[in-house]
Amino acid sequence: MRRFTFFAPLTAALTLAGAAAAQPSAVVVTVSPDFAKTAEELGQRDVQQQIEDLTRKVERVLTDRQALDGARIELVITDLKPNRPTMQQISDKPGLDPIRSISIGGAAIEGRVMTASGEVHPVKYDYYSNTLADVRGYSTWQDANTAYDRLARNLASGRYVTR
Repeated sequence: MRRFTFFAPLTAALTLAGAAAAQPSAVVVTVSPDFAKTAEELGQRDVQQQIEDLTRKVERVLTDRQALDGARIELVITDLKPNRPTMQQISDKPGLDPIRSISIGGAAIEGRVMTASGEVHPVKYDYYSNTLADVRGYSTWQDANTAYDRLARNLASGRYVTR
């Protein structure tokens, strides 16, 4: 009898964990053709890293909150603004200071969510600092990361279009 009381909660927990992970959301992130021209100025490495960061952030938040199971989320980065110069910008314009040069950063993202039931919802979100005084942190992509986090939490809460 004691063995059963130990294994019953363990089996239930493993079953629930398997059910939650059985149908993860598929997240695909790309860059818009219009933004691709600007992306070259920022540097291909930095832009690729931002694509990966957005993908990871959305996947992690949706998995943690068990939201949009089985959905396909297609996101398109339509704008990126760094808070500090990227490596490509520094090499193109040597006068930029990687430490003291700051700017208003952020990101704009559009796309769609296709739920497991077949519903399609448009996605539109952007976030930028309002002033230089609002720029917090020392990361090149601080405000873009804030945009990714807020978008992911909005998606998990069912808010797809936020302006």
